[in-house]
Amino acid sequence: MEIGIAFIVLAGFVLINIIYHFFLARVGFYKTTQQVKSQDAVSIIVCSKNEQENLKTLVPLLLQQNHPNFEIILINDASIDNTLEVIEEFQAIDDRVKKVDVVNNESFWGNKKYALTLGIKKAINDKLIFIDADCKPASNSWLQIMADGFAENKSIILGYGAYEKKKYSILNALIRYETGITAIQYMSYALHGNPYMGVGRNLAYTSKQFYDVSGFIDHMKVLGGDDDLFVNQAATKDNTTVIIEPDAFTISKPKNTWSNWWTQKRRHINTASHYKAKHKFLLSLYFISQIGFLTAAILGFIIGMNWMFILGLVLLRYLIVWLVIGKGLSRFRESDIIPFIPLLEIILIFTQLGLFLANAGKQPKRWK
Repeated sequence: MEIGIAFIVLAGFVLINIIYHFFLARVGFYKTTQQVKSQDAVSIIVCSKNEQENLKTLVPLLLQQNHPNFEIILINDASIDNTLEVIEEFQAIDDRVKKVDVVNNESFWGNKKYALTLGIKKAINDKLIFIDADCKPASNSWLQIMADGFAENKSIILGYGAYEKKKYSILNALIRYETGITAIQYMSYALHGNPYMGVGRNLAYTSKQFYDVSGFIDHMKVLGGDDDLFVNQAATKDNTTVIIEPDAFTISKPKNTWSNWWTQKRRHINTASHYKAKHKFLLSLYFISQIGFLTAAILGFIIGMNWMFILGLVLLRYLIVWLVIGKGLSRFRESDIIPFIPLLEIILIFTQLGLFLANAGKQPKRWK
């Protein structure tokens, strides 16, 4: 009887996993439509805290973007290096560059959302496109393609932020896998009419949309969430679209040590508890089904379940995962990690579990 129940439990988790992955298949098989090139003026917004070297790389790439009308808002968020001086140097040589110098105050010390709000208020254009200081556009067409997403009354555009590749590094492969999985999820949800997050290193929305929801005010005291919590609050099936064109990706420098990546993920994962209830339920169920699948498969072997039944269910589940996640990762130009999906998935599941447990204690207090 115990074996029969164990088989039903394992089969149940496999079924939930398969249903989820059919849902997530939307990204891998999504057909993009040709957009009319937008001529509308846009504002690029970059929030910088101690980013003097990264700005020297990023700003020239932004100035080279193939778009007819744009400005660049460079925010110095109370840096202690020469970020402000670098911004002023670019401002002196190109009038498209605008400066916002943020001085910490007692109420909003170290709060990125406060700095971004000042940058948004500085922008003269309604259409805002965000990129992080440690990123670079994948091409000179990045800005144009992202701006084209504002067509058909769309006010929130979700882009993909990739990470640089490093050979023979498990950490780098895990970072890129986690990034790809996250994008497959939030873009699939959006394509199904249920958007719940985006990433600030490649995100766009209108200032009207920002002011319509009173900006970040509802979660100003939450560390992080200038991207995902804003999208979770403001995005709907009608006002949100995704951009999956490789030329519209941004590319960031990944963390080089496990400790630095762990600290970064602790900040990011803290915001998920503030999502809408339906999103927390769906994302939690998916995570539980992953852990449940692994646990049920191991227990099945321990209690003597027919190994052929276990193997059959495991192979069925991973076949679906490989097809769906592999297709999505290919869209994001991450094909080299597809063979390692099972290993990376297991590492990520237990890493996420550890992050939840770590954040149940003392949570991070600063964004950088």
